[in-house]
Amino acid sequence: MMGDFFKGLLVMIWRVMTDQPDPKAEFLSVFPGGLQPLVSAVLSVSPIILVFATLFALTTWLERKGLGRIQNRLGPNRVGPYGLFQPIADGLKMLTKEDIVPRSADKVVHFLAPIAFLVPTLLAYAVLPYGRNLVPVNFDAGILFFFAVGASTELSIFMAGWSSRNKYSLLGAMRAIAQMISYEIPLILSSVTVIMIAGSLSLVEIVEQQGGYQFGWLPGWFVFTPWGLAGFVIFLIASLAESNRSPFDIPEAESELIAGHLTEYSGFKYALFFLAEYLGMFAVSGLAATLFLGGWRAPSPFLEWVPSYVWFLSKLVSLVCLFIWIRGTVPRLRVDQLLNFAWKFMLPMSLLNLLAAAAWHFTATWNFIGAGPGRWLLCAAMIAVPYVLLGRALTGGKKWTRRTYRFAE
Repeated sequence: MMGDFFKGLLVMIWRVMTDQPDPKAEFLSVFPGGLQPLVSAVLSVSPIILVFATLFALTTWLERKGLGRIQNRLGPNRVGPYGLFQPIADGLKMLTKEDIVPRSADKVVHFLAPIAFLVPTLLAYAVLPYGRNLVPVNFDAGILFFFAVGASTELSIFMAGWSSRNKYSLLGAMRAIAQMISYEIPLILSSVTVIMIAGSLSLVEIVEQQGGYQFGWLPGWFVFTPWGLAGFVIFLIASLAESNRSPFDIPEAESELIAGHLTEYSGFKYALFFLAEYLGMFAVSGLAATLFLGGWRAPSPFLEWVPSYVWFLSKLVSLVCLFIWIRGTVPRLRVDQLLNFAWKFMLPMSLLNLLAAAAWHFTATWNFIGAGPGRWLLCAAMIAVPYVLLGRALTGGKKWTRRTYRFAE
């Protein structure tokens, strides 16, 4: 029995590493039929939690070191070599800090809010295709499930602000919800363009639609189209706002309403909010890679031998590094600038990008345009012209001057 167990385990690991289909079949055959669904679920959930929890720890270290270099300082350098053990020290600190709950708070809701924030974030990982045969749950409407569970995070933020019985927490929660709702609309609309072209709500099918190479070397990813590039940029900007990342980190900014909805949280509850925000950033990065960057597909034909999950994780980590770079270089927006940008620029651009995607689809069969350069120019013009006009209207015709930075004498 034990020999079959370890043999099935080794075979499963080998099949996962070599992108073979149905890698769990032989391992599950060792268990009774009634236990197989439970064991299968554990085998799907455990690697996701392990990999992304480790990625969370490494990202916090990488972000602090990266921001330190950008700001001409060292970052963590005391705990372990190059400060690598700093995430462990931070985790122990959060576990041992006192959990302070306001006397007048709704203690049940106050306790449930961080859990209600973390659980939907973890559920979103269930439908992401991590590799050629690595999909925990292959829903026909996977992208719909992703956005459905992600939309419940607004409720948890309101729970945190309302249960604290603190006017600053409540105001901060309402501002955070206003921001998330404002940017969730262009986030979803930018994804609709991919659904229109792929003709499916399945994330696995969307990745399949991005197969092949144009001109023999350019990947068939949606980002290499005019509407795909515009949708990718809109998706990334909206993802920054949804994840409360700079320059959209107003809900928790130190210069704003204290710590927003987190004012009355401390210890492990605060750490759960912190963890859920990073996991949410990883989830939307994985979705961006799936929708626009070909998911687990290789960027070049001669790199197809590399395991598919390596490409997916590489794209996800690259987007996370981009988020860190943006945090270190772009200044924070005011709340009025944030909302104006969402409703006066992002929303119209995402709607116009839908028209560009429709034109890309229907003009492919027109004789006088076809699938050649004419279609590219038409769709690019449908995006570029409104971009310039909306940008000028949003800035009010202001002339920007170069800012010169000088060290203090």
